[in-house]
Amino acid sequence: MALSDAQWARIEPLLPVRAPQRGGRWRDHRLVIDAIAWKFQTGAPWMCLPAEFGSWKSTYTRLRRWAIDGTWDRVFTALLARADADEDLDWVVSVDSTIVRAHQHAAGARKKGVLAGEPTDHALGRSRGGLSTKIHLAADGSCRPLCFVLTAGQANDAPAFETVMAAIRVPRPTGRPRVRPTVVMADKAYSSRAIRRHLRRRGIRAVIPQPSDQIAHRKRRGRSGGRPPDFDRDAYKHRNTVERCINRLKQWRGLATRHDKTATIYRAGLLIAGIFLCSAH
Repeated sequence: MALSDAQWARIEPLLPVRAPQRGGRWRDHRLVIDAIAWKFQTGAPWMCLPAEFGSWKSTYTRLRRWAIDGTWDRVFTALLARADADEDLDWVVSVDSTIVRAHQHAAGARKKGVLAGEPTDHALGRSRGGLSTKIHLAADGSCRPLCFVLTAGQANDAPAFETVMAAIRVPRPTGRPRVRPTVVMADKAYSSRAIRRHLRRRGIRAVIPQPSDQIAHRKRRGRSGGRPPDFDRDAYKHRNTVERCINRLKQWRGLATRHDKTATIYRAGLLIAGIFLCSAH
C-alpha cells in the first residue's frame, strides 16, 4: 500500500527539503517512504526491496537518519496537530499494550555505545515464548495512535502508564501543547490506585473497571474499604478503539513481528504506520 495523492499532499510540506545545504540532492521523498512502508508492510528483508524503489541501503539510511534526528516524530506530531486544529481529534483516549514476538534476527545489537534515546536492552525481553517487545500506546476515539512507548515484552502495563501519558503532546497554533485528554479508558491492568490518583490529579476522568478480587476484598473489609471508584459501563464500551488501532498497525507484517535489532528503527516503523493512518483522515 503506497501513499495516495491526498496523503502525500498532507505529508510533503512537513518533510525536509530535498536539496540540503551540504551534499547532493536526496532521492524523491515519496519513493523512499513508499519503499520503507513496503518493507514494514511485507516484513521482507531489506535485500528483497523491489528494484523500482532503488537501493535498499540508501532507503535504510534515510529511515535511520530520520529516526535519529526526529523527522518521523515531527511529521507524526504535525499531522496530529492539524487534526486537532480542525477539531477532528477525539480527546476521549484509550490506553493499552500489545506484545510483539521478535524474530531471531532482532537479537544481537550492540549493548555498549547505543544511540541516545535507545534503551540499553533495545526493548527486547526474554521469556518462555522467546524474545518479545511490548508496545504501549494511546489512541483517540477515531482509532488513531497518539504515541508509542516500547519496553521489553515481560514488562507490566501499569508501570509504563505515566510514560505513555507524558508522551501525549499535541502542539497548537498558540499557547502550550495539549497534553491532557478529557477521558482515559483502560482495562483492569491499569486499575491501581496510583494510576487513578495520577489521572485525578491532572483533572482527567478515568473509565477503568475494578478487578473482581479488589471488589471482594473491599466487601470483606466492610465500610473501612472506602467507596469503590465510579465506573461508566456505557463509556467503557468504546475502549475498543485502541484495540482496533493495534489491529490496524499489526496488518503491517514487519510490525506484527519485530525483525529490527534496535528499538529506534522499530519505533520508526510504528511512526510511519501512524503517519499513514493519520494522513488518511
